Amino acid sequence: MLPPPPLTVASHQASNFDLLCACCAAHPTAERIAKIADWKTASIDWPEFLRQAEHHGVLALAARNLLGHATGLPPEIRHTLDSAYAANLRRSLWFAAELIRISRHLTQKEIRAIPYKGPALAQSAYGDLALRTFSDLDILISPSDFAPAKNALAEIAYHPSAPQTPAVERLWLRTGYERSFDGPAGKYLVELQWALLPSFYAVDPAHFGFDDLWPRTSRIALGTSDDSSIPSLSSGDSLLVLSLHAAKHLWTRLIWIADIAETLPTPNLDLAQVIARARASGIARILGVSLQLANLLLDVTIAPPAQALIASDPEIPKLSQECIARLQHNTTYDFESSAYFRHILRLREKPGDRRRYLWRLLSTPGQKDVDVISLPEIFFPLYRVVRLSRLVKRLVGRLIRKQI
Repeated sequence: MLPPPPLTVASHQASNFDLLCACCAAHPTAERIAKIADWKTASIDWPEFLRQAEHHGVLALAARNLLGHATGLPPEIRHTLDSAYAANLRRSLWFAAELIRISRHLTQKEIRAIPYKGPALAQSAYGDLALRTFSDLDILISPSDFAPAKNALAEIAYHPSAPQTPAVERLWLRTGYERSFDGPAGKYLVELQWALLPSFYAVDPAHFGFDDLWPRTSRIALGTSDDSSIPSLSSGDSLLVLSLHAAKHLWTRLIWIADIAETLPTPNLDLAQVIARARASGIARILGVSLQLANLLLDVTIAPPAQALIASDPEIPKLSQECIARLQHNTTYDFESSAYFRHILRLREKPGDRRRYLWRLLSTPGQKDVDVISLPEIFFPLYRVVRLSRLVKRLVGRLIRKQI
């Protein structure tokens, strides 16, 4: 395996980031525990460390490992970590209870649904609801079940976060992938998803659609009662789905890499089979980067099939090094920028997938395109023209700014 790249950030930031990576484990090895225990905590910029842990979504993990293994923690930092861990546990338990309630209601309505990420992932991969931070519930359904599922959520006081006309809703069912719902406890608490990614990412739904994933689901218990179990993705499907989700965000938060690292030891995971599926569906490079990052950043030992995958594609080490640099600098992206789209394009190893991605990127309208002008449904194909004009306008504006 390639060694991690040299740090190019300030020394205190490097120390913060290294310690943060060391703390990103639900079940740390003896070597990692010793590393945390031996860390010179006086060298840590604690306000910056806490900010980074929050940004990367791993504050609960860091708190548990530092409180359990670090020496010489300042009393105020120990108190802050303890409070953060307790607050996340309370929030996680509430979300878990709510997910059980929602899942039970959908089952009563005979609507198939797969909760993923959130409490389902915390339990299946981390083995502890307190160790993963989440702010909503992601529930995957069949596209044909969207209307019944929306109505079922309304019966328990969950309603769409933003109004949409029936025509626009039908458009998003074809081109989008999710809709947010508000509940009695706040906004954006549930995301009802009928696909894992918007259609312009050009990932074949035959490989990752609901009907493909559902037969391989199992059930996990989120509580102690007999009716606390919910459907859960298989370990192999979860690894691929998590890799797709991390890639969509260019792996810019450690929590998404920790999710992958914690999923790899899951029982019954056939990594060779997962890699074969990734190759067939054109996301082998995405999976390879995910595995490489788990190895380089979180010291996860990866099996020979993963090593062979990484060695087979010279782009995987290059992309991984770029991801590490972004993580070290807490880089974020405008997800409608040309820089972001170029990065996503490089992640697709098949020329046909790259062509489909470019075409759909240019021709698939998004929310901002629909907001520009309200059209009757019969004229919705004209939103392609609106999108192209917006893209051209932004490109011209960028060229003018460069000349100035």
